[in-house]
Amino acid sequence: MTIRSKRPWAVLALVLSATLLAGCAPDAGAGGGSTTAADTFEPGLRGDQGDGGAPVAGGTLSFASYAPVSSLDPVRTQPSGATGGTEMAAIYDLLVRYDAATGRYEPQLARSLEPNADGTSWTLTLRDGLTFSDGTPVNAAAVIASIDRYNAKRGANNEIWSRNVAAVESPNPSTVVFTLAQAWSEFPALLAFGHGMIVAPTADRGDQFVPIGAGPFEVEKFAAQDELVLTPRSDYWGGAPHLSKLKFVSVQGEQPKLDTLASGGIQMAYLRNAETVLAAKDRFPGYADFISMAMIGQINHRPGHPGADVRVRQAMAYAIDPATIDQRARGGQGMPGAELFQSWSRWHNDVAPLPPDQAKARELLEAAKADGYDGVVRYVGVQDPNGEATGLAVQSMLQAVGFDVQLNFVHSPTDMVKRLYVDHDYDVALGGTGLLDAAPFLRLYSTLYSTSTNNSAGVRSPAVDASLDTVMAADSDDAKRAALANVQQVFDDEVPILVWGAGANFVPWQDNVFGVKPSLDSIMLLDKVWIAP
Repeated sequence: MTIRSKRPWAVLALVLSATLLAGCAPDAGAGGGSTTAADTFEPGLRGDQGDGGAPVAGGTLSFASYAPVSSLDPVRTQPSGATGGTEMAAIYDLLVRYDAATGRYEPQLARSLEPNADGTSWTLTLRDGLTFSDGTPVNAAAVIASIDRYNAKRGANNEIWSRNVAAVESPNPSTVVFTLAQAWSEFPALLAFGHGMIVAPTADRGDQFVPIGAGPFEVEKFAAQDELVLTPRSDYWGGAPHLSKLKFVSVQGEQPKLDTLASGGIQMAYLRNAETVLAAKDRFPGYADFISMAMIGQINHRPGHPGADVRVRQAMAYAIDPATIDQRARGGQGMPGAELFQSWSRWHNDVAPLPPDQAKARELLEAAKADGYDGVVRYVGVQDPNGEATGLAVQSMLQAVGFDVQLNFVHSPTDMVKRLYVDHDYDVALGGTGLLDAAPFLRLYSTLYSTSTNNSAGVRSPAVDASLDTVMAADSDDAKRAALANVQQVFDDEVPILVWGAGANFVPWQDNVFGVKPSLDSIMLLDKVWIAP
């Protein structure tokens, strides 16, 4: 039945690493034109493959992930398309799958998920005869235990769950009832992410975690951040997978991924950089996904930092032209813009972002300096060609209006985690939020809400919180669009972060690969994949 939709250090590291990945881009100077993803193609399945005929059993599919996983525990691996979501779904499955073509959440482990009349309760009914890979039953008690474990260990989105889910009950072994604190149309999205990746009760064995799930594959070999080898389950509820083996392999760099795909060394890849996405889209079939706020400037709002003064934040917004960053760091091939939701998004609205205006930037900065601000800004980015090019572009534009910008480049996303989440040692930092059109509230809340532990910028704004509360409560697309337009207005007024652009993800596959099922955030379900000879 179709579903109708009317931290501890280690976890913080995972969340921010995924956030940083959302802002990744090609090397400075890549390409020479100004073609962008939004100009040349649209999200969704690409390529006219047809169905390939009758599936063929056997074969090994190798998938080059964007960021190879370091753990097989969904709590310790950020369950997004870029950072382990596809791997986790292959082992644990999902309760529901998002179908971008229809805009609906479709059953996976669940047979159905239905809201009550006012959207304050959702009833999930499991399929009959579900089992984990060790043979134990997947019943309502196991689902609740897995979700409780996920929240207790502070998996991604646990705070949103704890705030909005008032009770979880099981009237019988095949039914789970989720009672919400208020109506919330985005609730099913949580069940398509980590909360919906069901871990067996037998997976925790003292200090050891054993990857036992309800998905179509089980683990044969795992070398962290290098290779994951999976074999099919003959007793999977949807039937045994066609593949004889599924491998997730590490190929460093976007262009090497594309080259290896072209040579036949791998059959699928996850691409996120503008140059490789544009190069791959006409060469291979695949699935494209656009994300909002993929490239941002994170501002530290804490006392003692310049971003504590709204005039300084506004001056930064007026001083920085996202198109200039795109030209200097992405070769003009990105999706620059200061708006939260660009024209391709269903949430695009008529509230304009602050435009580049050096005169206004100088005026605001001078007012702040008159009250004692020295004009110094410490900018932090990752030390790679794109990070350095972005930092230099930001430095140039801020210094043009009177800021004194000190550039600091760290060696890795892990170092960025410490600077932003632990030490809070920055004034402005390059990052990305990666808002999904299907569920924009999730990452807006995580990034900006006053009580969110992932709010590393220290934003404490009643206006921001109130605007996000309105988004969560929206009961229709029109109401949500209006609420998100109000969020844009609050961004214009308070500048909680600097928005520099959207982004495109593309998962290409070989012409002889069939049966891929995309879900939310480019998590790929591979239980029906087969390779034509």
